[in-house]
Amino acid sequence: MSPRGWALLTLAGLGVALIVAALVLIPWNRPPAPRADQLAALRELPADQVERARQFRAALRPGGWAALGVGLLVALALGLTPLGSRLIELAGRPFGGHWIAQAILGGLAVVLVADLVTLPFSAWRHGVLTRYGLATNGWGGWAADLLKSYAISAVIGAVALLGFYTVVRLAPRWWWAFGAAGAATLVVLLSFILPVLVEPVFNRFAPMAPSPLRTELMELAERDGVPVRDVLVADASRRTRAVNAYVSGLGPTRRVVVYDNLLREATPDEVTAVVAHELGHARDRDVPVGTLTGALGAAAAVVALYLIGSWPPLLRLAGVDSVAQPRAFPLLLALVTVAGLVFGPVQALMSRRVEARADAHALALTGDPAAFESMQRRLSAINLADPDPPRWEYLYSASHPSTVERIAAARAFARRSGR
Repeated sequence: MSPRGWALLTLAGLGVALIVAALVLIPWNRPPAPRADQLAALRELPADQVERARQFRAALRPGGWAALGVGLLVALALGLTPLGSRLIELAGRPFGGHWIAQAILGGLAVVLVADLVTLPFSAWRHGVLTRYGLATNGWGGWAADLLKSYAISAVIGAVALLGFYTVVRLAPRWWWAFGAAGAATLVVLLSFILPVLVEPVFNRFAPMAPSPLRTELMELAERDGVPVRDVLVADASRRTRAVNAYVSGLGPTRRVVVYDNLLREATPDEVTAVVAHELGHARDRDVPVGTLTGALGAAAAVVALYLIGSWPPLLRLAGVDSVAQPRAFPLLLALVTVAGLVFGPVQALMSRRVEARADAHALALTGDPAAFESMQRRLSAINLADPDPPRWEYLYSASHPSTVERIAAARAFARRSGR
């Protein structure tokens, strides 16, 4: 069988593995609370709060969707015309057109151009966040975070590009197989590395100070059977007024992190409800599951790029002879961009299901639906979340159930449990 035949077979196997993993590991059997209950919850929220949140989201919307559209156009312009390959050549010219220079400098130049074109929309977003009082870091802090993000992306991108094109040169007929394995490995490594090395670049973390709340949270984790060495507090207030908590990492790098804003704004019972939600992610192994599906998806993407990128009409549009050339990187980027937009709603749906399961876990663990509902109200008010966003936007990009869905779910739990 030819390499292309093996690639087709491998892609089919990875596709089946992804579908099976999604069917088995994602909680599809958790329908949202009845719409009538959601509307009842919406009517009870303060009208001025709902209106302000919707004004805020409406202010963000033009820049957000314009960034998606412009980013797509730029990716297509660079990938489906000779512009991108010429930019790669230009970046490598000072080094004699060496393939390493083209791969690393050219690849990073293409990504930088795409980022710079959408930079005004990022600035727009920060301006809106500042105007509505959510951003606290000013333009200097915003620029510093942006440069940090660029630097980290450049380091990771350079390693990935060098590794990828080295494999291409060493195994010109079977690079897609080694590349798929490398992409999957990189996803797993980043799950371990990012919490430890990258997150501290943007925030300082400190163990939660000894207190009755800390004791309660640690006891909650023990009762839940989730090994948590500590709960960390992030100094998010130097950047935002938003309140949040999250779980990240795998094994020894797993941690539950709460924003310092959350500790100031919420009651102890509400903080407990949020941490119980994060413990639900840990107990159901949502980070490892996300890493597994991400690794399978990355491997499948490499194989698909090999198959689709070898189509002669695409190569002619890009002005390259082979998708394995460094000069073809803009074409690969364009294909990845299109795939991200197409599969974005599926990823959002999977995320909403996982988050709804974590909500159900929090309610069962704490047995306090009143605190859970109160926390959802507070999150919506402080973070200016539209409690009932437009359906089209919700289906396309929402990673969490809406506020009214979560409140209605808490009330349904209260009815079932008699609380």
